[in-house]
Amino acid sequence: MASLGRLAADQSVALPPSRLMPRLRDYIESLLLANELPPTPHYIAMLIDDFLRLVALSQTGKPILYKKRNTLSLMFDVLALQSEMRIDSPDELVLGYTQSMMGFLLFNPEPKKIGMIGLGGGSLAKFCYRHLPNAAIAVAEIDPHVIAIRDQFHIPPDDERFQVHCMDGADFIQQTENRFDVLMIDGFDRNGQPPQLCSERFYDDCHQALTQDGIVVVNLLGDAVETQVLVERIDRAFNGAAVVIDALDALNKIVFACKGSAMDLAGQVLMSRIGRLEALHPMILRLTAQSILLQQRMKTLCAPPPAQENESA
Repeated sequence: MASLGRLAADQSVALPPSRLMPRLRDYIESLLLANELPPTPHYIAMLIDDFLRLVALSQTGKPILYKKRNTLSLMFDVLALQSEMRIDSPDELVLGYTQSMMGFLLFNPEPKKIGMIGLGGGSLAKFCYRHLPNAAIAVAEIDPHVIAIRDQFHIPPDDERFQVHCMDGADFIQQTENRFDVLMIDGFDRNGQPPQLCSERFYDDCHQALTQDGIVVVNLLGDAVETQVLVERIDRAFNGAAVVIDALDALNKIVFACKGSAMDLAGQVLMSRIGRLEALHPMILRLTAQSILLQQRMKTLCAPPPAQENESA
């Protein structure tokens, strides 16, 4: 691609601040490819102008809809993609981290009650609603502007087994009278993970809100400086039963933790479930299962030996 600065000058188009230039280049390249456009100065100038409009929209505090030929995306700013949907297959899990989070099915293939924090474009909610017909799903989303665009992402309307609540996720967990088989924590705003959704109190409340063998799945920013601190908080809340893996096709970290013994499965049992689950659900579960097994083994190997009792003389 020719110099953006020269092209912008030739076409009398302004450029964004230097910190946004890498994102602008990615934006132009992805849009040219997705829409099968030639990299001519005319189209590049048009895309620069579109990008600047997105930057301006991000200053309003409202979610941004970003459409390519085959996908619709949700963003809070031009630097971070929150959700993505294939227009011709709205229930498909597009982003790798969402497929990784569905790894809880390896331990509980048929949950009855699922709680979610963070609606976004509804990828996880739609997938669970369609593929887990016996599950009741409750979602907490704090941003009314996100809920207002649910129809554009084909998120189903509220019914007897699916409800979206406009409330803070921390309050949702504290106030719930239900006990969830699975909790999926994917709550972000334009500043990252809100502090009330990653405190020790919050993770303790998640433990309390689960059934006896309930599982929590948490999406964390892999490159954030506090990520390891958050992993340790989850591990303490769940008495050392947390396992963290790298998300598929993303920098995110996905943490699985269990209140009871549902994750204490032999490797052969875990791998034997993959074929059936892959036939039922169009996801990549094999890599997730292998990552979980590897991390469980590593955690066992790195655990300190049990304290030896002194024998009496």
